Amino acid sequence: MSQTPRHFTAIFAPAIKCGNCLKSATELLHQQDPQAHIDADLDSKKFVINSILDQDQVCAALAKYEPEPWQGQEYINPGASQPTETSVNPSQPDLQMTLQGMSCGACVNAVEKALSGVDGVQKVQVNFASHQADIYGQVDGARLKQALQQAGYDGAVITDPAKALAEQQQQLQTEYQRRRWYAAIGILMGAGLMLFGMDLQGSPWQAPIGWATLGLMVVTGSHFYRNGFKALIGGRANMDTLIAIGTLSAWLYSIVVTYLPELFPEAARAVYFEAAVMIVALVNLGQALELRARSKTQASLNSLLDLRVSTARLVREKIETDVPVAQVQVGDLLRLRPGERVAVDGEVVSGASYLDESMLTGEPMPVGKQVGESLAAGTINQQGSLLYRATRVGQATALARIIELVRQAQNSKPAISRLADQVAAIFVPVVMVIALITAVVWFYLGPEPAITHALVSAVSVLIIACPCALGLATPISVMLGVGKAAQMGILVRNADALQVASKVDWVLLDKTGTLTEGKPTVVDFACFNNADKDAVKGQAKAMEQASEHPLAKAILHYCEAVEGAQITDFRAHQGLGLTAGQWALGNERLMQQQGVDMTEAKDWIASQSGHTLVLLAQGEVLQAGFAIADPVRADSAAAIARLHKAGAQVMMLTGDNQDTASKVAADLNIDQYRAGLMPDDKLQVLTDLQAQGYTVAMVGDGINDAPALSQANIGFAIGGGTDVALESADMCLLRDSLHGVADAIELSYATLKNIRQNLWGAFGYNTLGIPIAAGVFYPLTGMLLSPMVAGLAMSLSSFTVVTNANRLRFFKAQSRPHKA
Repeated sequence: MSQTPRHFTAIFAPAIKCGNCLKSATELLHQQDPQAHIDADLDSKKFVINSILDQDQVCAALAKYEPEPWQGQEYINPGASQPTETSVNPSQPDLQMTLQGMSCGACVNAVEKALSGVDGVQKVQVNFASHQADIYGQVDGARLKQALQQAGYDGAVITDPAKALAEQQQQLQTEYQRRRWYAAIGILMGAGLMLFGMDLQGSPWQAPIGWATLGLMVVTGSHFYRNGFKALIGGRANMDTLIAIGTLSAWLYSIVVTYLPELFPEAARAVYFEAAVMIVALVNLGQALELRARSKTQASLNSLLDLRVSTARLVREKIETDVPVAQVQVGDLLRLRPGERVAVDGEVVSGASYLDESMLTGEPMPVGKQVGESLAAGTINQQGSLLYRATRVGQATALARIIELVRQAQNSKPAISRLADQVAAIFVPVVMVIALITAVVWFYLGPEPAITHALVSAVSVLIIACPCALGLATPISVMLGVGKAAQMGILVRNADALQVASKVDWVLLDKTGTLTEGKPTVVDFACFNNADKDAVKGQAKAMEQASEHPLAKAILHYCEAVEGAQITDFRAHQGLGLTAGQWALGNERLMQQQGVDMTEAKDWIASQSGHTLVLLAQGEVLQAGFAIADPVRADSAAAIARLHKAGAQVMMLTGDNQDTASKVAADLNIDQYRAGLMPDDKLQVLTDLQAQGYTVAMVGDGINDAPALSQANIGFAIGGGTDVALESADMCLLRDSLHGVADAIELSYATLKNIRQNLWGAFGYNTLGIPIAAGVFYPLTGMLLSPMVAGLAMSLSSFTVVTNANRLRFFKAQSRPHKA
């Protein structure tokens, strides 16, 4: 990834009046820097932009909003330290690396420690399941690679995520084939030794077979011995170390017995060449099965990468030419024919068609597209030919951002993983100590042949211990859960969001655009105090032209036939409406603040139950009223019923009037509602619930509800993948439906349940397996666990974890039976 320094530019831009303006400004910046981020204070109209663009470039990109540099020292978050050139955006790693040489959960700690020791690194996050690392801070990739190599590992900086994933998949396949062959060869020879070993005991063939066994161990298990002893030399130990010490101990004991049998009692002269070979073979078999299962965990990310196209049909001077998509620039005209995928994000210039967006949103129904409507890269044109203009290209497209978001979320760690990480870090040294204690106890206190019992028990302890299962338990489930969410049209920003979503007590919903379609229309209009109908319409049109609020669009559409008036001193009042000179246009609260007499409109207002009212006044005289209806989404009632069934209570928060809020709440069976709220009031309701100990989810459009989305324990943005939505919420629903919230909660519950199953299995396996291998049941059974059986159990334990996690690939949303 780029090491270009990031700048923090503070500007004052009065023309950025609302969340939609902020969204448009962000899109302008993303045309030049896909990772640009705006921290906004819409009340003061002060903004801080984190971008590779400098101040002049930012002002040029946002020229339509007439920004002015702002030299104030107080930044948007006054409690935070003032940003610097090297500040890190915590949600965006500065470097990503693929890793080689990690064999178990203990390696994660070693790799993180090695990378964290490089100057300039502020944070490192290593994912064992994906074998990738996210590095935060300004640092050179070559120094990171050198640090890895000094610690006994290797890695490469990811410059092209798609290419890196393809190479990783190829490496997995190659390694799977290699381990499978190693396992087959080892099992065949080991089985032969087990069948004929008794006949060879004490024969002249015993020594040659012993050395042939060593050769086979080195060939089929070289990765174990190389990595295991490299770790020991570096002062560490991992799973490979356990296997290397265990198998070599068995082989060394056997070869000494072969050449110097007189050193041992006759009962202790058994050799374990076949055990050493079979252990290596069985571990290879288990890892082959694990690699095969792991290769399926990236299926969701692969499916997103497959949506990208390599060429686009460029139209210049009425000549159409196929060009590489990398050559397409913002503003280029492109042709989209039936059956083709959209190459880059764009806006329809001519034509009409239906597009299949299911691969991005999870919505199976085709979506109609006409002139002026947006297209998303990766979606499929079903019929008709479209001409569209490129609006975002390369890494700035919604598809590219979704791919990156999914990849980052898959590499993140939920809080539940911390215990497993801590145990995995010290697991191998503890097992080695247990094995040593086991050998000493059996040698001094065990029955004859004591040395044989000591060897068998110690080797079994070393072999049966499985730090892999611990290391894989959480990340493998997170990868699959995040990937499944993406397939369902749910973008998860981090693994903690999955964990929190499974515990939600209250779901707070904004009304407009969340419960309703977000496409309001004027259903009634009235004039008061002898006002001229066309004059007041012209005044309303002129004032609303400066606003991008959904209600403004409804009024503009209603008043499009009249000519707009001239206005001066325009001001937007958040949560209230607009003023321009002596004119005021907004809700009843704004009218009250302006001292407007609404007596004449009393009966009309009372007759508009369930509608949103926008009133127009000149001075203290009411001039007109617009009654606006926003239809409730057809599936909102069913989605809320699912939330109730999931154990969550639902509350609607709206700035609309009491009558409208009451009707919507009753129609949808919402538990509680609050009407006439300002944005700060919504935040207060949320924090009050949190103070009572509830886990609160906030659902909004990701623009106007950004403060509440950020404060909530988990924020859901119904934003269709817009930039502001992706930045402001923990989960973004690409489909405009509340069913996405219910789907996310159910999937989160399933993922957490899967993680717990994996952790219980991994901890339970090791907690039971190690004592059994040490021989605690020998007094009852008179038998010790064979090292070969220990090897088989160990190899299957991690395979079982991966297989259990893969069940998430077949998850289907229903209703969670109870809270996690």
